[in-house]
Amino acid sequence: MKPVAIYYGVLSYQPENLALLHENFDVIEFPDPRAETREALSRVHVLFAPLGFPVDATKMDRCPALRAIASNTTGVPHIDMDAAAARDIRVCALHDEGEFLDTITPTVEHTIGLMLATWRRLPAAHEAARNGAWERWPWGAPAMMSRLRLGIVGYGRLGRKVGEVGRSLGMTVRYYDPNAAGGVDDLMTLASNADVLSLHAVVNEDTRRLVDREILSALPHGAMVVNTARGELLDTEALLDLLEEGHIGCAALDVIDGEFDPEFAESFPSSRLARYARSNENLILTPHIGGSTVDAWRETQRRVIEKALDVVRVAK
Repeated sequence: MKPVAIYYGVLSYQPENLALLHENFDVIEFPDPRAETREALSRVHVLFAPLGFPVDATKMDRCPALRAIASNTTGVPHIDMDAAAARDIRVCALHDEGEFLDTITPTVEHTIGLMLATWRRLPAAHEAARNGAWERWPWGAPAMMSRLRLGIVGYGRLGRKVGEVGRSLGMTVRYYDPNAAGGVDDLMTLASNADVLSLHAVVNEDTRRLVDREILSALPHGAMVVNTARGELLDTEALLDLLEEGHIGCAALDVIDGEFDPEFAESFPSSRLARYARSNENLILTPHIGGSTVDAWRETQRRVIEKALDVVRVAK
């Protein structure tokens, strides 16, 4: 008999990966975890876990046959790792896949794209040209990217790669990361000397709101803030205040605090952030598409499926 897997439609796996799932598992599918049943949980061997829906000790205890929790994410804030370890449940995610992740580059590409698009006001310039205004003079950026100082918060895999691209553009690159040698000593020093602040840190209890009002206020007048990591790293209300005051010149966010809450999509259009973006051209929002290329989806989804398969094969 095939092992039982619970898959949720909200994960939107690529067709070939869904075929791989059905080939190797007896798949029970729900739209999202709110629709799951106790009966299904009682039989599951592999649980595919979407962000925004906690897999905690209570849920694990409802899954007596559970052998693996799979999530094609680099962070696992939705999974209680200690509870999983205590129950001998393997977490099949990408947090421990450094060599593999070195080949997955779309978030770096998107980060640099957001920097260029925001600094040069490309969406607004395109909109003006589309409406018939073919004028260059309104669209002068404050300075060449090669004259800017790039400050990177978090110098892991993505932070390093963004730094490499920044240097190739001629930018002066500094970083803050307590776990990486060679960086500046504190975040305030980094912010005080950064024309562009790019966030790439992991989220945990120590880093929530790491980039707060004090840090944002320390940025030089007219600086840019880019976040393609996690929304919880940034004090969004402080960012909006400083954008409105003109202290921060522009910002680009691919991630927003609370975006994984099931009700977020309904409340987002009326949020202060969305209203500001509709009325101002110095804030670009993208809906967490940093890692969104079809080949990256295909490869990361397949990776965690294969890891989960290895677990259940060994368990036989």
